[in-house]
Amino acid sequence: MTLEEINGQENTMENTDRVQSAGAALEELLIAAKKQDYLTVGVYESAKVMNVDPDSVAFCVLATDEEYEGDIALQIHFTLIQAFCFDNDINVVRVNDIERLADLVGAEEGGEPKDAHCILVTSPSANPWKDPALDKLSLFCEESRSAYDWVPTITLPER
Repeated sequence: MTLEEINGQENTMENTDRVQSAGAALEELLIAAKKQDYLTVGVYESAKVMNVDPDSVAFCVLATDEEYEGDIALQIHFTLIQAFCFDNDINVVRVNDIERLADLVGAEEGGEPKDAHCILVTSPSANPWKDPALDKLSLFCEESRSAYDWVPTITLPER
């Protein structure tokens, strides 16, 4: 084995650990934000919040899976949301397990699953919410951007 191969394996293992750690932090953040009523769930609901009070948005999660990858309208919304997040210094990540995300954020009053394609973690501007998981995810996003990964993909931990 060459030095490059060994370093490549170490980097891959470190990256896997980093992504798994970020996944656990994201799960913690979503559960805590849900308890505080600091979640906005759904593409259209998120767009409304971003339009009315962009300063309240602390973090953005975009979710899709194979079923929705060909949905052009959803991809356009994602592009616009990402651009808004970049312009307003809001960290944004992708998750490929929309069903798991929908489980984490709950269901509508009628029992229907929520549209979990876009989830915003909000924080009141007057009294900003601090959470260790949000700090971990912010650091993860910053490290990803330094490696030119502008919208990193996070894997949620298994149930």
